[in-house]
Amino acid sequence: MRYQSISRKEVQQKTVTRRTGAYALMDSLKRHGVDHIFGYPGGAILPIYDELYRWEERGEMQHFLVRHEQGAAHAADGYARATGKVGVCFATSGPGATNLVTGIATAHMDSIPLVVITGQVTRAAIGSDAFQETDIFGITLPIVKHSYVVRDPRDMAWIVAEAFHIASTGRPGPVLIDVPKDVGLEEFDYTPVDPGMVKLTGYRPTVKGNPRQINQALHLIRESQQPLLYVGGGAITANAHEQVKQLAETFQIPVTTTLMGKGAFDESHPLSVGMLGMHGTAYANFAVSECDLLIAVGARFDDRVTGKLDQFACHAKVIHIDIDPAEVGKNRAPQVPIVGDVQQVLAKLLRRYEEQEIPADPNQTQVWLKRIQRWRQEYPLEAPQYPDTISPQEVIVELDRQAPDAYYTTDVGQHQMWAAQFLKTGPRRWISSAGLGTMGYGVPAAMGVKVALPDQQVVCVAGDASVQMNIQELGTLAQYGISVKTVIINNGWQGMVRQWQEAFFGQRYSSSNMEIGMPDFVILCQAYGVKGMVVKDRDELKDAIAQMLAYDGPVLLDVRVTKNENCYPMVAPGKSNAQMIGLPERRQQEQVAEVVNCSNCGTQNPTTNQFCPVCGTKL
Repeated sequence: MRYQSISRKEVQQKTVTRRTGAYALMDSLKRHGVDHIFGYPGGAILPIYDELYRWEERGEMQHFLVRHEQGAAHAADGYARATGKVGVCFATSGPGATNLVTGIATAHMDSIPLVVITGQVTRAAIGSDAFQETDIFGITLPIVKHSYVVRDPRDMAWIVAEAFHIASTGRPGPVLIDVPKDVGLEEFDYTPVDPGMVKLTGYRPTVKGNPRQINQALHLIRESQQPLLYVGGGAITANAHEQVKQLAETFQIPVTTTLMGKGAFDESHPLSVGMLGMHGTAYANFAVSECDLLIAVGARFDDRVTGKLDQFACHAKVIHIDIDPAEVGKNRAPQVPIVGDVQQVLAKLLRRYEEQEIPADPNQTQVWLKRIQRWRQEYPLEAPQYPDTISPQEVIVELDRQAPDAYYTTDVGQHQMWAAQFLKTGPRRWISSAGLGTMGYGVPAAMGVKVALPDQQVVCVAGDASVQMNIQELGTLAQYGISVKTVIINNGWQGMVRQWQEAFFGQRYSSSNMEIGMPDFVILCQAYGVKGMVVKDRDELKDAIAQMLAYDGPVLLDVRVTKNENCYPMVAPGKSNAQMIGLPERRQQEQVAEVVNCSNCGTQNPTTNQFCPVCGTKL
């Protein structure tokens, strides 16, 4: 199956040493730059943990004992997102391995590079329903990029080298290595395999875009009057933020990002229209509904972005740039498909522009940008203030003000969307479960980020329901003194579930209230040895956040917010992006353009609108 760039014979001519399979694993991990591992021991993986003990004693590796294996996968995931390196986690066989499944699926959906090591029963016992035997290889096949079961310890070094290569190249993703217990114990003549020593037959991801297609893309950009850059997580993975900025500024193209793409473009930049999609800004959703050219950069046309797919950018030609050929044309057929590494493709497109020596027309998109600016003024994204309660948005805005350069992780729900709307972050500083929407992701992911970047401020924005799904990881934070700051947006509900029940299920709030049985988070923190704080009044908020950020150690801040606040704007299921509910009352401008009444709801619209923003009817 494998082609090695040097032969086994050549390797065996090097100095060999008698070692165990467990040693070969640890040595191979170290050779691939692994310094930190997140995991939980158990019977089948004990030979590996016994070897790990020696590596930790020598100070060559650091292991972080999580309190649940899912926390290990999420911590490795956060580590990878923040650094771009491959995250590594360990678990034993059976329930230990199956507890990793949600974390593996989370990484798979968001294209995050992980190497997941699981213990397994002995080779002779595989298939016999032995104690704590589970076919984790088969279970995870749909949610990994590749999998291995190590049948021979002599293959260990090669498998680890291949796993890191596969996980980190092309479209990244998780790779599983299942290690039977006796493989870890067996001695053999070990020769190391370093990074770059393996190449895989048939695995050559396309990284350079087709020159003809790049020329076609440049031609469409030059022709377009209302272009829009639609930037996804692929731009983060490819470290393409500088190229995105250069392209936007060169042709004066507005930029919208997906939830995964946050940070790829500075949201304080005049060309930024923020996030689009179900809870995107009104002006981003109007822009994508009205654009004549959509330039999709490392994005996959996810349903939470597109709304009703046949009405998504329905007037636009599409340029789709992605490293995964399976994504190009999967949901929307582009006029110009370009398969390649986003950074390299954009750099090549910009070089081609410079070679043509025909400057971009500075007035080409000015009318379009003025329309977007008018939408921005008419439908602003603002944090409400209520006389008796703190709004959730106020908390996010204050966090952004006091910790603008922090790395932010989130759990999943309303708080995640508010954080996406109001936090302005840089590349790799926004870390959130997007594709799978995994509750309980935030705290262990923040742990991974802080381990990777101990000198950076790391803040987890959590919900009172989500945080309880992996709250046991407070024990890990306490044990290792990992200074993560967790802010709970506490409304006493599964907030997004409650919002949907209110809007679409006749206000039947089935099993979504969390108040009965909710712990006192401050007392719970004391039990774990973590600093706990609570805020109930607006006057306390600013100082409490400052105190939290200044504290040397992990902190959990429980902020009691308005209970029935909904996250708006919102594109309802089955509706187009132009049909948002919960828009703020439209602000009238000093100069009112010619208007036309909507034939459906009667709302007055500027003649430049093609859709009514209230009901979505074509004008």
